Amino acid sequence: MTLSFWRYSHLALALFSSVFLLLASVTGTILAVDAAQEKTLPYRAENFDTITLEQTLPVLKKAYPEITELSVDYNQFVTLEAIDKDGNDVNAYIDPLTAKKLGKPIKKNEFIQWVTGLHRSLFLHETGRFIVGIISFLLFLISISGFVLVLKRQQGIRNFFSKVIKEYFAQYYHVVLGRFALIPILVIALTGTYLSLERFNFFMDKGKEKQEKSNPVPDQKNTVSLFKTTHLSDVKKIEFPFTDDPEEYYIIELNDREVEVNQVTGVVVTERLTPRRAQLAALSLDIHAGRINIIWAIILVIASLNILFFLYSGFAITLKRRSSRIKNKFKADESKFILLAGSENGSSLRFANAIAKQLMANGEKVFLAELNSFKTFHKAEHIIVFTSTHGLGDAPSNGTKFTSILKKHTQEHKVNFSVVGFGSKSYPDFCGFALEVDALLDKQNWTNRILDVQTVNDKSAEEFVNWVRLWSDKTGIPLSPTPSLYNEVPKGLDKLMVLNKTEVSDAEHTFILTLRAGSRTKITSGDLLAVYPANDNRERLYSIGNHSGNVQLVVKLHSHGLGSGYLNNLKPGNVIKARILKNAAFHFPKKAPKVALISNGTGIAPFLGMIEQNKIKTETHLYCGFRMETETVSGYKTFTAEMIQKHHLHSFHLALSRQAEHIYVMDLIKRDTDFFVDLLKEGGVIMICGSLAMQKDVEAILDLLCQSRKTKSILEFKNNGQLLTDCY
Repeated sequence: MTLSFWRYSHLALALFSSVFLLLASVTGTILAVDAAQEKTLPYRAENFDTITLEQTLPVLKKAYPEITELSVDYNQFVTLEAIDKDGNDVNAYIDPLTAKKLGKPIKKNEFIQWVTGLHRSLFLHETGRFIVGIISFLLFLISISGFVLVLKRQQGIRNFFSKVIKEYFAQYYHVVLGRFALIPILVIALTGTYLSLERFNFFMDKGKEKQEKSNPVPDQKNTVSLFKTTHLSDVKKIEFPFTDDPEEYYIIELNDREVEVNQVTGVVVTERLTPRRAQLAALSLDIHAGRINIIWAIILVIASLNILFFLYSGFAITLKRRSSRIKNKFKADESKFILLAGSENGSSLRFANAIAKQLMANGEKVFLAELNSFKTFHKAEHIIVFTSTHGLGDAPSNGTKFTSILKKHTQEHKVNFSVVGFGSKSYPDFCGFALEVDALLDKQNWTNRILDVQTVNDKSAEEFVNWVRLWSDKTGIPLSPTPSLYNEVPKGLDKLMVLNKTEVSDAEHTFILTLRAGSRTKITSGDLLAVYPANDNRERLYSIGNHSGNVQLVVKLHSHGLGSGYLNNLKPGNVIKARILKNAAFHFPKKAPKVALISNGTGIAPFLGMIEQNKIKTETHLYCGFRMETETVSGYKTFTAEMIQKHHLHSFHLALSRQAEHIYVMDLIKRDTDFFVDLLKEGGVIMICGSLAMQKDVEAILDLLCQSRKTKSILEFKNNGQLLTDCY
């Protein structure tokens, strides 16, 4: 079955039953809490499961001259109805070994009775019970369809509990909590369904509708007394004989039968078996109501709360997908640009929409459609495909028909095409479907490739603008290369307090900003701090260092700079909203024998944190380039000297391009040719942070050095993870 079938089935079932599920979940949570609370009452005897009738019956008969009935409830509280030696009526919880009264049975309060009635029948009597049964069955189907969707998302049962890619809050926890709550919710649904079917005699054989009669038990002269072999935990109720006459019997209701027992010998006289369906109904009720034990009752509370969360998160996911619906200003047959989006959760469509708006702003006619809507486009000059991948390299739900449709529809003239793939490198089939689409289009006799397929990891706007630049250069059509334009408006930002900020001056345009994040925020040097200075979707990214557990930035103040100006105006004590973006590709290596850090300008920020956090004392060398010696640069000298003394840093090399010597970072690298070549050959790592121009120059020099020593090319070292860059 297709993914879309399961998704729409899951959604349709949830929509149809949402109101009833909401009521059932709220009332179920209350009843489960009540069941758990009951388990804490001090009315259960110690070692209850080991007490036999032979132990308790003589004690009770001695303490109470007249006993009517003894009952054991689902909490294993023993209730006795009797008359004591003073002639007083007794109706109390008792200790079955001592006959001591433990408390008086309390009826459910009116609120719990009201909630129970609402949960069972919606106050609609038999009609309500029937509706509740249907909803229980629908919950079972919702759970099964959700299970299938998780299987498809996680690429099989083996990966069921593997890492879930976090796209946004509702999606992430809908999947994560759904995996852990699946079994309890299935149990709730199945037991609720069975109880409703049992209520309407669905399992009753019409030939056995009458009450089964008690059957006499054959002569049992050598049989062991039932009182010796029966534990009180197996008993539901005991009706005591009125007199000591041997012809008066105990009537004992057990879990699986009802027996009449000779009060003298303990021999079973008659026996009536409880129908299997009734036993299953009793077990289902105990499980469904959380009567088994306190741990299960707590699990039911959590499961019921999860159902409430699933209702919220499920509809949040649906609304997010609907928010990305396609709205076209121009018709397909009049459009020059055809943008096709294959999207599972709406993310790829968001990027396509951003491109469509820019093209229309340039006066172009654009038509945006799903991949499954591919057809003959009479005036198309460009077809751009933006598609994600789902499952094991499969198409997203709105692109499952594209392969077959492409064979049926041909274009009437040559059309330029480009493909952008979206995915996550956490999955083995990264952008697999995009690669398939690109290959299929390349084989068509009407297509003209203008770019190789481009891929985007984890919806990275920074990676997406790489395609934007390439496409604009190739077509001559201007598109914005600003990453923030393609980012969503930020939500759920972290709060960070300003601890310290150095001042800028005519001679010093760089300042250091130290921020304190929340205690739960994990900070790793090399990650990025995303700041939104205008409180809109315009994002500014800064490489961060972990300085004594705080976020440290090195920022250059630019004239009219949106981000740098905003940060420069901050004062100690101010609180800003931002978010830390994981940048695992630029974290300090854990196992490298040697590390060389190369930076210029503000690119030194993450390296300061990496050096400070170098607790295992990896041999580390820092190469930095600045224009001239300033107060800030002097501070770096002091810091590195301290780190060298602590063996966190092995050496520090400084290049000042505007001083008398005019030394650049590239000069230092050429000077230490042997060091860099040997470092790479020995498995060491080089990290570069700073300007893109510096990165290109450094890579070019390193490549020449490698060629001169007849080692692998710098590209091979880069692909091997020995050259890490974070430049801008």
